[in-house]
Amino acid sequence: MSYRVKPISREEHLAFATARPAVSHMQVPSWGDAKPDWRAESLGWSDDEGRLVGAGLVLLRPLPKLRRYLAYLPEGPVIDWTATDLEEWLRPMLAYLKERGAFSVRMGPPVVARRWSAEAVKAAIADPRAGRLRDVAATAEEPRALDVADRLRRMGWRQSEPGGEDGFAAGQPRHVFQVPFAGRSLEEIRQGLNQQWRRNIKKAEKAGVKVVQGGYEDLPVFHDLYVETAERDRFVPRPLPYFQRMWTALRAEDADRMRLYLAHHDGEVLAAATMLTVGEHVWYSYGASTGRRREVQPNNALQWRMMCDAHEGGAAVYDLRGITDTLEDDNHLLGLLRFKVGTGGEAVEYLGEWDYPLNRLLHKALDLYLSRR
Repeated sequence: MSYRVKPISREEHLAFATARPAVSHMQVPSWGDAKPDWRAESLGWSDDEGRLVGAGLVLLRPLPKLRRYLAYLPEGPVIDWTATDLEEWLRPMLAYLKERGAFSVRMGPPVVARRWSAEAVKAAIADPRAGRLRDVAATAEEPRALDVADRLRRMGWRQSEPGGEDGFAAGQPRHVFQVPFAGRSLEEIRQGLNQQWRRNIKKAEKAGVKVVQGGYEDLPVFHDLYVETAERDRFVPRPLPYFQRMWTALRAEDADRMRLYLAHHDGEVLAAATMLTVGEHVWYSYGASTGRRREVQPNNALQWRMMCDAHEGGAAVYDLRGITDTLEDDNHLLGLLRFKVGTGGEAVEYLGEWDYPLNRLLHKALDLYLSRR
């Protein structure tokens, strides 16, 4: 089978993505609208009979002072990653992007490699010999992921190091935490929470914490808490216009694509979070909270309300996004990992992101630029 890659309309792209049970929120057309520093294109894969069999959102970032681009497909493209002719899917994409002016291509195959149960992660955290999650025996492994990785290497793809998403340092988390919802009742999901989580949800209810959905006008309140969270957890916050642009772009495509939740107590918002939905996959995207009145457990109340709404909406997976791979006690992100483990879900490792240098000189220059930042 041979495939042809060419630009497709937003409408074709969206129809293809929404016809599938699970596609990353970074692989729908509206995600490109949320990234004004990148030029977005929708690409389609057609088979010999002209049928659309794959799609991908590619973001193009120009190299300073040159009309050459870094091409980035976050958590994509959406193709048949189990295909025995995987090379035939990727070669025409590389050819098109090279013709388009790309000097390097980065993609994130949505292929799961390993899974660890909540019990396995909890045991790893408690084990002083376990330095990283990847060094701990997985609860389940996906053999096909190793085959995909081997094929990519033989084609000349290189696994990239994890990074941020600032400027050229595009990158998505390789390790995430997910709660499977498919085939489970809400009560079964609640029973899957650890005792501390269930206790904290009851504390919040007794204290009078109320979780409500917010609107565009509430984004500044969310952002104030988010900036406070960034100072506390030592990361660089995104500006308010980023979230306002996300809200406008994503909800223009689908009113349920993005939601905002706020946890109120005694007239004050103590915690807030954004939730993204594509098909049967729901993501807890950005979270924020104040250090005040933490004893009323607003974060547990907030997450439980989001999980309840996701379940009611037919979600098969509730995704709490990135987790740290480092398990040492001095890792400041370990507390967040413990919080997510309390949901009773599982740690999931994807294949990570892969680079293909179309122009080795420019690609090397980019690596040098990033290493000096």
